[in-house]
Amino acid sequence: MLRFIDPDTIARPFSTYSHLVEAPEGCRWLYISGQVGATPDGTILEGFEAQAQQTWSNLLAALRAGGMDVRDIVKINTFLTRRDDITASRLIREVALRGHKPASTLLVVSALAHPSLLIEIEAVAAQPMAAAAPVAARRAARAKPAPKKRAAAQKAGAAKARAGTGRKTSRAAKRKSRGG
Repeated sequence: MLRFIDPDTIARPFSTYSHLVEAPEGCRWLYISGQVGATPDGTILEGFEAQAQQTWSNLLAALRAGGMDVRDIVKINTFLTRRDDITASRLIREVALRGHKPASTLLVVSALAHPSLLIEIEAVAAQPMAAAAPVAARRAARAKPAPKKRAAAQKAGAAKARAGTGRKTSRAAKRKSRGG
């Protein structure tokens, strides 16, 4: 279980985040590259709010693809290009995080990789191995068959091809059928 800590010896967080997040030994870690306000087809949205909402949507989709959830985020770094967007960024983040309070850094930078980008967020997530077990089981179920099974399937496919019942046909057989 992740532990979220705000020591009394440090000023209270200025927004919805924790000063410290402790992950137990044996966690599965996920590092998410900076996500931006671009739709899946690569279109960069106009306006800060639209970009921020899409950025969070992309980040949450990345978490799901990694078999994790918003509650597994331990650290986020947010990069903005305009100081005036800090308040809106915090409000949109609070909605996206649904009360979760990971460690967080917010920076205002002069520019991002593309001149139209106004926000970028990167994250680190951790999941205790007990919670990760169902994810590992699902991945194993989708994995390729074991080498012996693959070899047997390949032999069966070759036998079908030789018998003329399979879809695979050798180059030599194709040349013969064309008269070459």
